[in-house]
Amino acid sequence: MQFSIKKHFPLKAYNTFGVPAFAAQFIEIESEEALIHFFGSRKDVTQRPFLVLGGGSNVLFTKDFDGLVIRIAIPGISHRISDTEVWVTAGAGVIWNDLVWYCVDRNFAGIENMALIPGTVGAAPVQNIGAYGAELKDVFVSCRVFDTKSGEISTFTKEDCQFSYRESLFKKEAEGRYIITQVTVRLSLNRAINTSYGAIQAELAKRNITDPTIKDVAEVVSAIRTDKLPDPSTIGNSGSFFKNPIVTVQHLQQLQFTFQDINFVSYPVDENHVKLAAGWLIEQCGWKGKRVGDAGTWKNQALVLVNHKNASGSDIYNLSEQIIQDVEKKFNIRLEREVNII
Repeated sequence: MQFSIKKHFPLKAYNTFGVPAFAAQFIEIESEEALIHFFGSRKDVTQRPFLVLGGGSNVLFTKDFDGLVIRIAIPGISHRISDTEVWVTAGAGVIWNDLVWYCVDRNFAGIENMALIPGTVGAAPVQNIGAYGAELKDVFVSCRVFDTKSGEISTFTKEDCQFSYRESLFKKEAEGRYIITQVTVRLSLNRAINTSYGAIQAELAKRNITDPTIKDVAEVVSAIRTDKLPDPSTIGNSGSFFKNPIVTVQHLQQLQFTFQDINFVSYPVDENHVKLAAGWLIEQCGWKGKRVGDAGTWKNQALVLVNHKNASGSDIYNLSEQIIQDVEKKFNIRLEREVNII
């Protein structure tokens, strides 16, 4: 099996921020067999830095990558139906939104609230992606992973993946060790539709839809995201740049006492914790729509950092640092970046 390894490879077209960066080496992998063979035939692979890249929608390159970039492009979607349950399996290189619409078109319910999330299927478990009241872990069954240390393929269950809010095993102690090749989710033919988020309810009402289908929900979510988030093909971005912070109820109460003229946007997590809207906190610090050179925040959603044209990765990173400092100074909350910084 021959492999085409490209040297000093430009990555500008392979990251949705559209920032310039080069990889010392670059290869595209389209099957598990190719991945196994590549690592088995090149013992030097694990002796130097390597980076697994999918759609490049959750990464910010602040400099060139002095190592090997492995782009996973494993295709294919299949499904199996048993009574009212559906198991859907997709290759890691499938575009996540393509998987969503594969399911919506067949009336497989469970991931319609995650329509239009950028990136590939293989990246979804890493971040435990989610939106509008739904998370991948809610439907996740398993994923196949390649162990770069042992050279073997294994199957990880939901418990193995250690999911939490925008976190997983793949971002913790196992970061960089496993390469996801395939993901399986369990959906339903009669799952109750989730329209709990106010934005979804408002958009459905606007369209005079009182008994929504999963297609209605997917279309509404797509419309909301399109309105709030810029298209990476016209302006560089990676969607949400920061995680929504989770704080104690006591912390929120202290904020409400200090800022009595502000109505804080919050969502319950458990008895002792709430989730605050990071974009709203950033907006309260005056950053919405603000621009520093060619780096800035999006005019319709302060949670999104954008490359107006010629910003470098460092420009965008420095902007994010200023935002983090301002939010912490005002609210005593330190935002965490959701985007992986290289």
